[in-house]
Order: sequence, then C-alpha cells, then structure tokens
Amino acid sequence: MGEAVANVARRINETVEEEKDTLDLSACKLINFPDAVYKVLRNVTEKIHVITLANNEFKSLTSKFITNFSQLRELNLEGNHLTKLPDVIGTMLHLTTINLARNKFTAFPEKLTDIKTLERINLEGNEISEVPMDKLSAMPSLQCVNMKSNPIKKEKLTASTPPITFELLTTPEDNVV
Repeated sequence: MGEAVANVARRINETVEEEKDTLDLSACKLINFPDAVYKVLRNVTEKIHVITLANNEFKSLTSKFITNFSQLRELNLEGNHLTKLPDVIGTMLHLTTINLARNKFTAFPEKLTDIKTLERINLEGNEISEVPMDKLSAMPSLQCVNMKSNPIKKEKLTASTPPITFELLTTPEDNVV
C-alpha cells in the first residue's frame, strides 16, 4: 500500500513541478480520486488537459472531480468498475475524448450526448445493449463511438431516424441480437 501511495505522490509532483498538461494515475490501485490531490493540484488544474485513471478500481466518479477538472480535453477511465457517470459530466465544455472501455456500464451514459465538443467515445467491453442513436447523431463534433464487445440489440441500431454522421464500431461476434 505504501508503495502505491508513493507512486501517486510522485506522479502528482511531476505534473506540478514540470507544469505538465497531463496527469497519469493509471494502474495506481485507486478506488477514488484522493481529496488531497485537489489541494496539491489547485494551482495547476486549469493547465491539466488530459487525465488518465485507467486500470484502477474506481466504482464511481464524483461531481467534484468533474467540476475541478472542467477544462479537460481527454479523460481515460478504461479498466475500472464504473456503472454510471455523474450528471455534471454533460457540462464539460472542452472534452473531446472519453475512454470508458472495460467498465461495468449496462446503459449508455446519455449525459455524454450533452457535450458538444465530444469527438470520440469508447465504451468497448461493457454490457450495453442499447445505443441512443438519435442523440448521438445530433452531436455536432462526434466522429467515432466504439461499442465493440457489447451485447447491442441490432434493431435499436437500425431504427435510427437521422442519418449517422459518425463511425459506429461494433464487432460481428458481439452477439448483436
């Protein structure tokens, strides 16, 4: 445990001291975003545009995290235990990429469709069966949605009324019903 804490502290200090625009806390055995980190990063949060929290043990993401890092361009939460996102995620004005692959989502996090700047959504390897094609088609910047390895209901994909203006990635072996 002490080694994990030291690893987190080292990575945070690197971000602060080197004035990096990236914070990488991947594979740090985190179950949540430590409150102490907000204090340490308070003078540089505006400069951080990319946060990687991949391969940790997050079960939820707090509204506090979203409001403190509202300037993010990229957020990587791959390989955690997330089942939903806070509603405030829809207020992120600069987010272009979100990676939620290999989590525990059973429903598409629809608040993502409120983010006008979002270009790429990765939800590969979850348990999502329905994709809100109408809402996704209305997103002005959306380029790609990765839904590979999800049990997507085929009729829900083909029932979309507006033309699809983005790339939707699925895999044939997804058991698309």
